[in-house]
Amino acid sequence: MRLGDIGQIALVVAFALAAYGLVSAALGGVHRRPEMVASARGAGYGVALLVSVASLVLLAALLTKDFTLRYVYENTSRDAPLDVTLSGFWGGQAGSLLFWAWALALLGAVVLAVEFRSYRALMPGFLGTLFAIQIFFLAVLAFVSSPFQQHPAALPDGRGLNPLLWDDGMRIHPPLLLAGYMSFSVPFAFAMAALLSGRLRREWLQPVRRWMLVAWGIQGAGLLAGAWWAYHVLGWGGYWGWDPVENVALLPWLTATAFLHSVMAQERRGLFKVWNLGLVIASFALAIFGTFVVRSGVLASVHSFAQSTVGPVFFAFLGVTLVAALCLLFYRLPQLPPEGHLDSVASREASFLLNNFLLLSIAAATFWGTIFPLVSELTRGAKVTVGGPFYQQVNGPLALGLLVLMGLGPLLAWRRTSLMALWRNVRWPLAAGLLVGIVLFALGVQRGLAALAFAAAAFTLGSIGLEFWRGVRARRAMTGEPRPVALWHLVARARRRYGGYLVHLSMVLIAFGVIGSSFYQTEHVVTFRKGETHSVGRYTFTYQGMAEHVEPGVVAIVAPLSAADGATALGTLAPERRIHRNWEQQPVSGVAYQTTLPWLEDIYVILSGWGDDGSATFRIYINPLVSLIWLGGAVFLLGTLIAAWPAAARPRASVLRPAPQEVLVAEA
Repeated sequence: MRLGDIGQIALVVAFALAAYGLVSAALGGVHRRPEMVASARGAGYGVALLVSVASLVLLAALLTKDFTLRYVYENTSRDAPLDVTLSGFWGGQAGSLLFWAWALALLGAVVLAVEFRSYRALMPGFLGTLFAIQIFFLAVLAFVSSPFQQHPAALPDGRGLNPLLWDDGMRIHPPLLLAGYMSFSVPFAFAMAALLSGRLRREWLQPVRRWMLVAWGIQGAGLLAGAWWAYHVLGWGGYWGWDPVENVALLPWLTATAFLHSVMAQERRGLFKVWNLGLVIASFALAIFGTFVVRSGVLASVHSFAQSTVGPVFFAFLGVTLVAALCLLFYRLPQLPPEGHLDSVASREASFLLNNFLLLSIAAATFWGTIFPLVSELTRGAKVTVGGPFYQQVNGPLALGLLVLMGLGPLLAWRRTSLMALWRNVRWPLAAGLLVGIVLFALGVQRGLAALAFAAAAFTLGSIGLEFWRGVRARRAMTGEPRPVALWHLVARARRRYGGYLVHLSMVLIAFGVIGSSFYQTEHVVTFRKGETHSVGRYTFTYQGMAEHVEPGVVAIVAPLSAADGATALGTLAPERRIHRNWEQQPVSGVAYQTTLPWLEDIYVILSGWGDDGSATFRIYINPLVSLIWLGGAVFLLGTLIAAWPAAARPRASVLRPAPQEVLVAEA
């Protein structure tokens, strides 16, 4: 028996076991047979084991360069290094789908181990929904797009992985994003379990919120890793190009962000019940839509795979899922009355509602711009692509409003806030924003929108600082602890709240980076002869000449430039162009960049071309404040981890209690 046959058999058996688990969970729930639900739980562990076997078989085939498998031939070669070979697991269509299914099976097993006893009443619906999702992916893998398809002829070498995927960022970005898409299945399954069982009071809120936060954090990390990869690999000077695949990855993150805010109003006041369930459904549907766009190739993207038969299958699954989930939601509407109402527009509940409106407006505009080429093709017969200016003009003002609201919301009280209390809370953050605006004006900043955006970011930063200062001051008054100790205990005792504030801080840092690099980026195209020196802004560059560097399967053309800021040497930047064997028509840029201090400017250099006389042409960008985006990404991960960290065990009855007033969820 060949190695690939073992993997194929494991997928087929996993498909059959998932089908058994679905039937067993459904019958156990309908007939109130706990032993059948327990059997379905065992099937969940069995599916995780079998999909793990299939995944390990594919990894073994890649590592042993088993070119009898078409997938191995298309995604690695004998001269590929180990890390690139491992990246081949998710570098192609079938492998990435297997990674999706594997991650879901493992996460499902973890959830069953952690949550089964606490939420027994929800388990039949949860298991049934999770098995239904697994059945779809396993059917695609086993019968439509198998990674274990045999190659018709024995071949001595493989074609090799797409050169864009050789980068370190691609070791992180695709698995994170695939895991993020997959993770939305868990909160969706808990929400469907609540609708199926009719248990729609407070039992379902805690597991849905917890696992939505996990999915949201993973998806956010994937988006940040993708921005970092685009910045230093694609060679166009930026980190976000409103590419269709970037857009669809952002969509479920936006709806999940909306849910993580509005669910607080449901925990506290019993509001937005239908709305929150709708957001959970939308997040999962958009995760499947994102997977569909990447796998179908219906939209042109540097990330997507070629046209395939998988696209229509995904589209059908998405349609069936949406119809079934929405029908179930409408059926349960009589059981979802609000327990209160908005008392004032100057309240935290109202700020959450406005927050949701802004987030969903950004999502709707992004979705419309993404699918517009398809709409135009259907209506006009030609694809019309929507470019970056559309997204910037529509989403820019919405994002600015969201940035201001991020600072204002935590300063509002539940139910209503008096004008006196509002002024007392907002005056210092407002002063910070006004001060930044005045300083920028005094420094001669000509772009009013940029100054306004910086002032808004400063306002929100002041709001976050005020919340931490108040908390530390109150704790020191009670305990007399030193400030660092008081801060540590403050965060430890209210992780959701202060983890959320750290995520707010990360968004402010990212906003500073985006504003600076969007409004003040400069681009210069300069041709050098060997030994020549040219000035670009405050920097000078000297061309040292061209060299060729050969590695197995790769030829790199390197053109180093020495850089200086006045009399201060900054070192050497060595941009390059890499040409991979079997991919000669797709050379890859090797970007060179360096962050300068104290200006926080990135010198970003791309080798555009060269002449027979040894001259070279470079595109040199000066990108202000981009490094704050990566710093913000690190703070985002820290804040999400703190907010998602499980609290100490409490009595089971605590699930039915309203959330304490001070608890907040991370926003982004």
